[in-house]
Amino acid sequence: MKSYPGALEALMVQLRKLPGVGHKTAARLAFHLVRRPAAEIEALAAAILEVGERLVLCSSCQNPTESDPCPLCSDPTRDRHKLCVVEFPADLASIENSGAFKGRYFVLHGTLAPMQGVGPDDLRLEKLRQLVADGEIEEVILATNPTVEGNATALLVGEHLRPLGVRLSRPACGLPVGADLEYMDPVTISRSLAGRGSL
Repeated sequence: MKSYPGALEALMVQLRKLPGVGHKTAARLAFHLVRRPAAEIEALAAAILEVGERLVLCSSCQNPTESDPCPLCSDPTRDRHKLCVVEFPADLASIENSGAFKGRYFVLHGTLAPMQGVGPDDLRLEKLRQLVADGEIEEVILATNPTVEGNATALLVGEHLRPLGVRLSRPACGLPVGADLEYMDPVTISRSLAGRGSL
């Protein structure tokens, strides 16, 4: 078993808490940091501390922000009647960067995953329900990922919101641009046909 200096081992322990970082990746990152100049390490540490000190969750959409409500929720030009529900802040950023959606958002900060200890109480469903019940929202777009967990989450969110009488929808799942049909799996082909649009 490898033996590391105490400070290095402590750093690896903290790095392993990050998503997708196992023992080998943590060791690689730790050794990379050891080789960097002290000023660079201090800048990284300061940026991490600043995130903890300055960021809060928007009381409306639950996206990390430096001001509450966030700039997206404060923007009067956005469509107040449409709400896009996503799993994580990175999903919101991807949709927003595409320019395809001009409504409001809500971030669940996870998906339903009982085996990993994530249940309905961990998904901010009551905040979402209150937002929909209090507002002018007419359509809720359940933009969770097309995975087992994402689909289960969309069904759960739909059950919570259906009594409020809003329209519930899911983004179409289909063929990526430039893809060849012969290489697509049957589920992708089936979803692309089911979500077809007019020509």
